[in-house]
Amino acid sequence: MILEIRRYILHPGQREAFIRFFEEVNRTALRDAGMRVFGPMRDLEDPDKVHWIRAFDSLEHREHVKDAFYNSPVWTKEVEPHVMPLIAHFEASVVETTQGFEGFNETADL
Repeated sequence: MILEIRRYILHPGQREAFIRFFEEVNRTALRDAGMRVFGPMRDLEDPDKVHWIRAFDSLEHREHVKDAFYNSPVWTKEVEPHVMPLIAHFEASVVETTQGFEGFNETADL
């Protein structure tokens, strides 16, 4: 499994707005596009930072799903105009799980 561990530094005071939008709109849009999404997660040391993870079956699956999502009207009209003004900086690490990786149950209890 391929994971993207995503870290966002938000403009001061925008974390709760980002989380609200993520939970109400963005998570569903990403899942509808074929991504498994875990998060968002509040950073306990920085009030302007959020983390989340998305998972893919392979690097090829990741590229296909990302291309389709970021070239869609959902991204350009519904997500990007609302979420990008909240973000000061973001970065992602792309990793591959090991054979012994235990995985996630896609529930709100994570």
